Amino acid sequence: MNTKDFVEKDYYKVLGVPKDATEAEIKKAYRKLAREFHPDANKGDASAEGRFKEISEANDVLGDPKKRKEYDEARALFGNGGFRPGPGAGGSFNFDLGDLFGGQQQGGPGGFGGGGLGDVFGGLFNRGAGAGTGPGARTQPRRGQDIESEVTLSFTEAVDGATVPLRMSSQAPCKACSGTGDKNGTPRVCPTCVGTGQVSRGSGGGFSLTDPCADCKGRGLIAETPCEVCKGSGRARSSRTMQVRIPAGVSDGQRIRLRGKGAPGERGGPGGDLYVVVHVDSHPVFGRKDDNLTVTVPVTFTEAALGADIKVPTLNGPSVTLKLPPGTPNGRTMRARGKGAVRKDGTRGDLLVTVEVAVPTELSDKAREALETYREATESEDPRSALFESAKGA
Repeated sequence: MNTKDFVEKDYYKVLGVPKDATEAEIKKAYRKLAREFHPDANKGDASAEGRFKEISEANDVLGDPKKRKEYDEARALFGNGGFRPGPGAGGSFNFDLGDLFGGQQQGGPGGFGGGGLGDVFGGLFNRGAGAGTGPGARTQPRRGQDIESEVTLSFTEAVDGATVPLRMSSQAPCKACSGTGDKNGTPRVCPTCVGTGQVSRGSGGGFSLTDPCADCKGRGLIAETPCEVCKGSGRARSSRTMQVRIPAGVSDGQRIRLRGKGAPGERGGPGGDLYVVVHVDSHPVFGRKDDNLTVTVPVTFTEAALGADIKVPTLNGPSVTLKLPPGTPNGRTMRARGKGAVRKDGTRGDLLVTVEVAVPTELSDKAREALETYREATESEDPRSALFESAKGA
């Protein structure tokens, strides 16, 4: 089906249904007409065969909600009559709407503003916005490139957040020619794409596709006297230092996206995005598990056995006191709430404190005597008896 057929044919009239007909009504009308004009029921009748094809074509469009919506919008825009060829135009009339209206830029009543009809029919006819080739076509803004950088933070900076300087190199408008690509600052509009940076190519049936213009490399401009610095591209390598705020609570290997902080755009286009990959150094005391910090605290045998109040360090803050209950086993983990890493909502995780019973390597005579007395007092106790009983029963 070419573009003219899509716009000019009244498929509602073909099926004999109103324009507000439901899907069920369209389906019912199609089945009735299909049975009536089916070639098997009208053998040798060429007119019935042609009518059957017309009915099938109408059902193919109106029976598909997406195609029906596009069809209705197209006919509403062109007054249900489409475009008709003038005298001497010939019988076949395939046309490209983007070519007819691509250069129309005026706003207000009757105008289409900004990018012309290419914007309206970008999805319907598979054409990008602003791809017109009329004499009024304008060069299009171009988005800047995305940039990726890396930063290494200390453990504390990652937990609390930090502002760090990043030196980046990217493509930016050439300062020597002010981004025009022309040594004298007077480039001319590309005659091939008429400044759009895109060219159309037919794909059959009145439809067309767009590609970047090969002559101007998609810029829409051609330098008469190419700039010696950027060789006519309008872009040059630029280095800059930016102060970037890394949010609190980032983790090692996390990739942060900063919108619009990448390479500058062209001709008023938006900047690209900056992606920062974060690396975090380890800490000699603290570790991290999600939003919680971890720390291992040594305690004496008597503290674990008899219980005690022990002081525990926190990251960049005063110490906290935890109550160690009597009989605390080695490896037990306790929690100091609100002393961990910063979460996304601004609250903090917890500090997970793991107890490690410290075994002395050297003993004084008094300490050895006390431990000997303790061993005699607990000689009848065997902490491994349950282990052997379980082993026998397994």
